[in-house]
Amino acid sequence: MMECLDPVVFFLSGALITGGALFLWAQTRRRTAYGRYVSAEGRCCPARLGWFLQEVPAFLLPLLLLLLTGGAGGAGGAGGAGGTGRTLLLCTFMLHYFHRSFIYALRTRGRPVPLTTVLYAAIFCSLNGFLQGHHLLHCARFDHTWLSRARMAAGSLLFVVGLSINIHSDLILRRLREPGEVVYRIPHGGMFHFVSGANFFGEIVEWSGYAIASWSLPTFAFAFFTVCSIGPRAFHHHRDYQQRFDDYPRSRKILIPFIL
Repeated sequence: MMECLDPVVFFLSGALITGGALFLWAQTRRRTAYGRYVSAEGRCCPARLGWFLQEVPAFLLPLLLLLLTGGAGGAGGAGGAGGTGRTLLLCTFMLHYFHRSFIYALRTRGRPVPLTTVLYAAIFCSLNGFLQGHHLLHCARFDHTWLSRARMAAGSLLFVVGLSINIHSDLILRRLREPGEVVYRIPHGGMFHFVSGANFFGEIVEWSGYAIASWSLPTFAFAFFTVCSIGPRAFHHHRDYQQRFDDYPRSRKILIPFIL
């Protein structure tokens, strides 16, 4: 049974918060090189392979922790409802990355991914996968009434809604292109009726729900990093759509329906 490494959890959570704030600041000064903003001259990895390599550590590391170190123990009591709660919350995290690694990655029609982006993303997913897995399996505390709490229900509902929006929005974007095409068209349908960054909106809702359900520093740190990292991407996409298409719907917001 693995003991809770509190200093490591605190350090990695702080790194997520600090890194998210710095990444947000950096993206206000320069766009991140990804997708439509990637130069064709740099070294790149095929989109499907790149997405698989960078996302799969966040699925495999928690899975290995669950299988090799056990998920029934940890802080706050042995098995029972607490152990079930920790395992179920970790499974929601793993569900997202299973989809990104083994479904989205194999179906994407995106542009090649810079090798540096793949490397940095793989490092991030490895560290965050360990942090979320270790914290939930060996550090988190849940009492026997965790399932009946409104916070758990609300967070879980937000996660499911966000995951559904994210997957549906990715499907709409994928259908805009035929295999082999490198063109951009205006997405319609679903949350794209309201915002330009519907896929980003879904992912932010998803991880916000995960943080609310878990109610811990590591999960909130991850949700904060998500907002800081993909929020500016929604702004960049919105501006690109407006510049690229004269008939782009003026009623669409950037990221938050009816507000922003």
